[in-house]
Amino acid sequence: MLLIPAIDLKDGHCVRLKQGEMDAATVFSEDPRATARHWIEQGARRLHVVDLNGAFAGKPKNQAAIKAILAEVGDEIPVQLGGGIRDLDTIERVLDAGITYVIIGTAAVKNPGFLHDACSAFPGHIIVGLDAKDGKVAVDGWSKLTGHDVVDLAKKFEDYGVEGVIYTDIGRDGMLSGVNIEATVKLAQALRIPVIASGGIATVTDVEALCAVEGEGITGAITGRAIYEGTLDFAKAQARADELNGAA
Repeated sequence: MLLIPAIDLKDGHCVRLKQGEMDAATVFSEDPRATARHWIEQGARRLHVVDLNGAFAGKPKNQAAIKAILAEVGDEIPVQLGGGIRDLDTIERVLDAGITYVIIGTAAVKNPGFLHDACSAFPGHIIVGLDAKDGKVAVDGWSKLTGHDVVDLAKKFEDYGVEGVIYTDIGRDGMLSGVNIEATVKLAQALRIPVIASGGIATVTDVEALCAVEGEGITGAITGRAIYEGTLDFAKAQARADELNGAA
């Protein structure tokens, strides 16, 4: 089980939101580069970076902060980036800059043809982000709930060739209320590609619960508020996950 620290960028700062509300942002660091280094030193094997301004604006906004993170990380570990990625030129630009995986969320739901083209043009680099509440997919920074069933949509995108799915339960994200294990397992069981859980991780107990269902196809978990507020010790949690899954 790969634990992936989240670095959410707003106006160049590292923040966390509660349930996607931009007005409910808590600034945890003014220095994204130092934050990236901190998580690498804590044993992170991948970073999850989100351009929040980009997600709401529909185009990348925190380029300087992203560039600083990539300069710090170098080739040490992969970085996955989401937020405001709406065209192939942007994907090409961020991959050339050093991003390993591009996360497409709202654009995948609104314009499936774009996702299909992205998977064809950049095989192995496209992850789809599906944010859902009560099994229905949300778009536009979670501000709009669609009628799309999350499992049906994920299966369609799997056929396009996406590398994996990040599944976020938006009712739990940033609330430290525990992971929606049942919904995440249901999605993973329906797919052949990996599912990364997101939203709600609060303590090592949540990590242990995810490790127990890793065999269903849940290969990773993104954690944010818990590791910044201290309810989850990242290094100890990753060590525990490795122990449970038989890793060195």
